[in-house]
Amino acid sequence: MNQLCADGQENLAEIFDITYTNTLETTIEEDQYQNAFVLTGDIPAMWQRDSTAQLRPYLVMAQTDPAVADLILKVVNRQFFNMNLDPYANAFNLSGNGHGHQTDVTKMTPWIWERKYELDSLCYPVQLAYLLYKNTGLTTQFDVTFISAIRKLLKVIEVEQHHEHSDYRFERVEDRPEDSLTHGGLGEPVGYTGMSWSGFRPSDDACQYGYLVPANMFAVVILRYLTEILTTIVDEPEMAAKAEQLAAEIQAGIEKCGTMTNKAGEKIYAYEVDGLGNALLMDDGNIPNLMSAPYLDYLKADNPTYLATRRTLLSPENPYFYAGAYGSGLGSPHTPANYIWPIGLSIQGLTQADRSEKLRLLELLAATTAGTKMMHEGFDVENPANFTREWFSWANMMYCELLMDYLGMQVKK
Repeated sequence: MNQLCADGQENLAEIFDITYTNTLETTIEEDQYQNAFVLTGDIPAMWQRDSTAQLRPYLVMAQTDPAVADLILKVVNRQFFNMNLDPYANAFNLSGNGHGHQTDVTKMTPWIWERKYELDSLCYPVQLAYLLYKNTGLTTQFDVTFISAIRKLLKVIEVEQHHEHSDYRFERVEDRPEDSLTHGGLGEPVGYTGMSWSGFRPSDDACQYGYLVPANMFAVVILRYLTEILTTIVDEPEMAAKAEQLAAEIQAGIEKCGTMTNKAGEKIYAYEVDGLGNALLMDDGNIPNLMSAPYLDYLKADNPTYLATRRTLLSPENPYFYAGAYGSGLGSPHTPANYIWPIGLSIQGLTQADRSEKLRLLELLAATTAGTKMMHEGFDVENPANFTREWFSWANMMYCELLMDYLGMQVKK
C-alpha cells in the first residue's frame, strides 16, 4: 500500500496497514464446526451485518489468494449456520454459551447474543456469499445449509410484508426506549406497501416507522442475487421464482410508497415510512442507509431521485447531518449530537466518482482518529478526541475499502 500511495499520503497507508491487519489478527476465531466466527470488535459477538462488512475488502485479495478465499468461505458458512439457528436474530455467540441479552422478552436461545430483527441482517450474508462467487468462482458455499437458510429468509421476508401476521415480538426492560419495540413488542402500526417490515435499524435502534427504505433496497438486490444463484448454480426453480416475486413487490413498494418531497419540492427517498401516510426524512451513518443505494447496487449514482436525496441528506435538512471545525457528515441518533460516523464518511466517498473528493474524505478520516490510527464509531466534529467505541472493526474496514477504491482496487460485482 505504501508503494501505491503518493508522496505525502504515507499516513493513509499507515492507517490502512494497521486497520487491515487488525481484523484478521484480532477478530476471527474458529468455532467448533471449523467455521470462522467474527467478533465485531469490543463486543464479544458476531453480527451478521458487521461480519460481512469486515470481510468484504478481503475479497480483492481472495481473487488471487486461495487461503483468503477459504477464510471468507468459512465466515459465510458460519453466517448461514447462524441464519438457520434463527433468521430473526442479528447477533450470535461463538457457541451455545448463553452470553448476551438473555433477559430480552423474545424467543432467545443460548446461541443468540441479541434478537433484534433487522432486515439487513438477512441481506448481508447473501451479499458476501454472492460476491465470494463473483470474485473467486467458488460455489461450495451454496450447499444444503445455505438452501435451508434461504428457505427461512424467503419466508421471513414474505411474512413481514404483512407484519400483523408475524409472531415476532421484542421488548427490553431498559431506560433507553430505542432498544425496545412498542405495542407489546410488535412495534408501531404499519399498512401494506409491498415492502418488508424491519424492527430495528442497522444501528440496532428501533425503527420509528416499520418500513426501513434502505434495508428494503438492499433486499431487492440480494433477492435478485438469489434468483441468479437458484437458477444458474443451484437448481431450485420454485425458490428462484419466489425470490424474484418478492424483489418485484418490494421494489414497487419502494418506488410507490418510499418517497417524499424535500423543502425544495424535489422527490427524494424517505428513510422510513409506515404505509399509513407517515415518512421520515433523515439518514444514518450506518449501512444500509440511503447514501449507500449505489454501493448496494439498487440504482446508479446518477439517478435523479438519488442525487436529490443525497443533496438533502448532506444538508441541515437531515437532522443527523453535522458540521464543525473538524469535518461534516452523517451522524446517528445512536450516538451523541455532533458526532459523525467514519462509516458514513467512507460510504460518502464510495458512492461518487470524484477522486479528489474521495481523497478529501480519506484525509479527513486519517486526521480524526485522535492519534489511535483506528476508526471509531463516531467522533465529535469539534473535538475528535471525544469518540465512541475504541475498537470497531466495521469502521476500520470501511476505511480500507475506500482507500482501495481510490487506488482502483475494487471488489468485483
